[in-house]
Amino acid sequence: MAEKINLEEHIARGVEKIVSETLKATVKDPRESAFMLKFAAASRKATKTRLRLAEEGEHIPSFLIASITSSCNLHCAGCYSRCNDATTDAEPVQQLSGEEWLRVFREAKELGVSFIMLAGGEPMLRWDVIEGAGTMQNILFPVFTNGTCLNERYLKLFDKCRNLIPVMSIEGGKEITDERRGAGVYDKLIANMDAFRARNLLFGASVTVTTENVKEVTSPAFLETLAERGCKLVIYVEFVPVTEEARRLAPGDAERAYLSAAMDELRATYPDVILLAFPGDERADGGCMAAGRGFFHINSHGGAEPCPFSPYSDVNVRSAGLREAMHSRLFLALRDGDFLDDDHVGGCVLFEKREQVEAMLAAQ
Repeated sequence: MAEKINLEEHIARGVEKIVSETLKATVKDPRESAFMLKFAAASRKATKTRLRLAEEGEHIPSFLIASITSSCNLHCAGCYSRCNDATTDAEPVQQLSGEEWLRVFREAKELGVSFIMLAGGEPMLRWDVIEGAGTMQNILFPVFTNGTCLNERYLKLFDKCRNLIPVMSIEGGKEITDERRGAGVYDKLIANMDAFRARNLLFGASVTVTTENVKEVTSPAFLETLAERGCKLVIYVEFVPVTEEARRLAPGDAERAYLSAAMDELRATYPDVILLAFPGDERADGGCMAAGRGFFHINSHGGAEPCPFSPYSDVNVRSAGLREAMHSRLFLALRDGDFLDDDHVGGCVLFEKREQVEAMLAAQ
């Protein structure tokens, strides 16, 4: 059982650390640094809002993950979203409109949410939502993208709206990236990075860690490839096996230990790059942060879910609003029990316990 912590204060310190490290990473870029100084002030105000609400008995997470579309233009091998039928090739129906997403973002701001991660599907297929997010300057929006939809129009938007930070998915070098994501994707990603660097735009990379690529993606050579192109953020996410066949790719204890040790070395070697690992950093922080502990997920149709890997919902933000969704019966039951504390295979404790989560949802 993880040691009990003061969750609100713990998360507040974590948020301020991320903001501080991002500010340091942008110190050589006057425009980016000026934006981050303003955002740092807004983030401190948001933290005070969450702490005030906590004193009143209401816990508000500092992060949201918003899957703003169920469409995607790629068929990546082992994609959890396609395996869960959350991403399809069919024309999306009854997804949240751009205005509905903006309402969610505005409500998040009022509650003190500092970060909203935009995901999909492929989020850059929803120009309307990303353009709207750019107007919400008090919230930082990392955009988790496969990078294939980047064009001049988006480059101009990212230049204008510094609260939008593209985070591109890459699996390592050219061979392993193209093997999983499709021929030509790696070269497109490298070209994107060069375009961002030429415009002094902040960007990051997201890496799915498997038993097959853990050594490659934590090598100095891989980090050097990213850092020399101006990448300031690398997020390592442990692979979640959604089929029995894929379980061999899920990092075990040996791979986790290797990743942790490599992260320590890379942080010392590349102090200007923010390196995060999930759920590795969560384990050090007292357990899984899903189900509203530190974040929760809103799917493209508005369903509030514990996390993207645990697609179960008993409330929809379209009808209930964000505040009510944060206190759904499912979320409260998961937070009050020990579901979020146990160890597990791969990147999601709730996926490992999906039968128990389904039973809990059915019992409500």
